[in-house]
Amino acid sequence: MSKYVIETENLRKEYNGHAVVDSLSLHVPEGRIYALLGRNGAGKTTTMKMLLNLIQPSGGKICLFGENHSDFRKKHYHRIGSVIESPAFYENLTAEENLEILARLRGRHRRDTVEHALSVVNLDRENKNLFREYSLGMKQRLGLAAAVMHEPELLILDEPINGLDPVGIHETREYLLQLCREKGTTILISSHVLNEIEQIADVIGVMKEGRQNVSSAFPITQSLEAISCGCMKKLTAEQRSITFLYRKELRLPTSASVRENWKIISRN
Repeated sequence: MSKYVIETENLRKEYNGHAVVDSLSLHVPEGRIYALLGRNGAGKTTTMKMLLNLIQPSGGKICLFGENHSDFRKKHYHRIGSVIESPAFYENLTAEENLEILARLRGRHRRDTVEHALSVVNLDRENKNLFREYSLGMKQRLGLAAAVMHEPELLILDEPINGLDPVGIHETREYLLQLCREKGTTILISSHVLNEIEQIADVIGVMKEGRQNVSSAFPITQSLEAISCGCMKKLTAEQRSITFLYRKELRLPTSASVRENWKIISRN
């Protein structure tokens, strides 16, 4: 079996002749957290939809768990949990009732499947409220509960911290780290919040206009701090180059002192 849970090769998706994902090659290692960063419209969500077979690629190859995507049978999808865009549930049902429907469809992995999933995201006290009464953050929490309730081997999460308050962001971060460390869950997560994602990601990739421009496995935030304080000599040439690519692709602000430090180190 491949050491990569997700592999894509020259993945492409076109709409009306326009490529929204172009020549994308991803390699997501087993038991790791892979963060896919990029501005809105970079192609992150489209990529995740192709991985989940929600839309068909225009070209390229996808392998999940070492198996070609075209041969990937429906029965294997119980190994995957996902939250794509806004979580969709029945508006006139409670959180508990919505998850109960999913549990019947997917099967129960434990007696208290629904109760455990709600407690994980701290919705166990809100489980009698109707879904339409939930705030954006609560809907995101319920989406995460639905994604993890069947204990999947792979999680695909499209901006899961969107709409969460600082406490919710912290709790989600700690839970994802726990899943990865204790259960070996592989996680592909998209976001444009660099400082939050860097705290949990083992590997970070950046997409721009449908292409993955850079990918690395070193702490990006620490590298940005090193640049800001003029300590770039502590970074390797590769780290300096990739860090500035992150700034360029995500359009992060770069102060005059940072630019000057870059020029000095580059000359050296």
